Amino acid sequence: MNDSKRWWEETVVYQVYPRSFLDSNGDGIGDLEGLISRLDYLADLGVETLWISPFYRSPQCDFGYDISDYRDVAPEYGNLATVDRLVSEAHARGLRIVLDMVLNHTSDQHPWFLASRASRSDPRRGWYVWRHGRGDGGKRPPNNWHAMIGGSGWHRDGPSGEWYWAQFLPFQPDLNYRNPAVQAEMLDTMRFWLDRGVDGFRLDIVNALFEDADFRDNPSSWKLLPSDDDPSMLFQASSNTLNHPDTLAFMKELRRCVDRYDHPSRFLVGEVNAAIDQARAHCGDLRPGTADTAPGTDGLNLVFLFRSVTAPLVAGTMRSLMADYEEHFPRPLLPTWVFSNHDRLRRISRLGGDLRRAKLNTAWQLTARGVPFIYYGEEIGMLQQRLPLKTALDPIAHRFPLPQWVADLVRNRFKESLNRDECRTPMQWDESPNAGFCPPGITPWLPTPHNLDGRTVQRQRSDPESLFSCYRRFLRLRREHPALRRGDLEMLPESSTGRHIVGYRRKDPSETLVVLLNASGSHRTLPSPVAGHVIVGTAAARPAGAEGPVTTLAPWEGVVLHERP
Repeated sequence: MNDSKRWWEETVVYQVYPRSFLDSNGDGIGDLEGLISRLDYLADLGVETLWISPFYRSPQCDFGYDISDYRDVAPEYGNLATVDRLVSEAHARGLRIVLDMVLNHTSDQHPWFLASRASRSDPRRGWYVWRHGRGDGGKRPPNNWHAMIGGSGWHRDGPSGEWYWAQFLPFQPDLNYRNPAVQAEMLDTMRFWLDRGVDGFRLDIVNALFEDADFRDNPSSWKLLPSDDDPSMLFQASSNTLNHPDTLAFMKELRRCVDRYDHPSRFLVGEVNAAIDQARAHCGDLRPGTADTAPGTDGLNLVFLFRSVTAPLVAGTMRSLMADYEEHFPRPLLPTWVFSNHDRLRRISRLGGDLRRAKLNTAWQLTARGVPFIYYGEEIGMLQQRLPLKTALDPIAHRFPLPQWVADLVRNRFKESLNRDECRTPMQWDESPNAGFCPPGITPWLPTPHNLDGRTVQRQRSDPESLFSCYRRFLRLRREHPALRRGDLEMLPESSTGRHIVGYRRKDPSETLVVLLNASGSHRTLPSPVAGHVIVGTAAARPAGAEGPVTTLAPWEGVVLHERP
């Protein structure tokens, strides 16, 4: 295992949704023992860090993002001893473990909230955001604040007559971070897991921790729907509920918490729904390095950048996105490269199911400057499943009841899904019933597709031209070449690559690599051939190591070559 103080700068992260990864005990639900049994698979694939979606004790109304005990494990996943063994077994294989931490809210079944709700005089009352309503008898919400998923985020509690704030779903009340006891408790919770050896945290909607202290209305906005650049929606901005200056200040407290652990060091990556400059602000201020460390920042180590999720494989868009990331996240900052997760449409389904385009996307993700995040099943091209809204387990699918034709329209025209079950279906290990996720005859918690179409680990592992093999090639390449792990990035001008080819250099004192990506469905000839020898390509059939200029790329082909001095 790389014990560098800044190991997280060079890692590749793989997101495991444990409920869907592997069922070890035949109850139809994935668990931590199942994950432990597949650690060799993940190490062989070539990823280095595992981000594990929540397995804490929970009523599972939002499948773990509604926590009722931060320091225990939901029994369907295992127990604390299982977690300890997972950490130990992962570390033995050179893998690191990052836990999903939900700081913003708890379940409404958490003992803290039950006490808070029981009496206005209970000491826990101040642990949540309570407010008197407006109007006759306080029957109207305290202000106009919307939740992140639409509709008012205020919910009236009948017995007390007051309202509590929930930035997400109604059964997920927000903690009150203006209460020092809440801050102390949540920092101590993080230390509880750090002391057990975990290597860091992915922080769920961490830009929502603080709200305006005076509870002023959010200003109006022209936007109806949110985007990856702007969370404003329903003609309301979110300046008093998201990305508050006090939230940015608290990022430094979080960083101080993890920085006390330096053998090895730990890290934080935040889910931040904001414009790119606001996202960057969560990383804090530049701070000087010491004798043995490079300069760094005093906020989050990394933040998710979500514009890549919807970015089409169009050369102009790809160049523009990389330029924006380089402008806003120059050294010592690093961008993140994420194309799928447990909330969004699977990337390959945005690409029309095309495996050639998925390979090009792989080459882009694993050679750009930054930290890649791979969602489970991306390496075999798992598709977004089509599941009916009426049978959805996802609570968001039922938040605003809509007819199925609306869901189909949103999916087909806007490449989004109203049912998150569709991107959370079981991992497809083999061709057996239930795709090897759970034993035959057991009903998995979500269905597997009837036609796997070769998108299984078993089918692709031995095929050199498979998407899985493409991932392995580029992950191995990244591991073996410091220019890809920590080198600078220099875009090649369009005049030297042509309109449809994205080209860039990755430069390290020891080497210079050139990446060429043909973002089109036609053969393309470079105006200025690049001299050198090919190291790896999206197509296994392209000869590697041959000297000579690269002049032409096949449709959706990507190559990496050593540039000849």
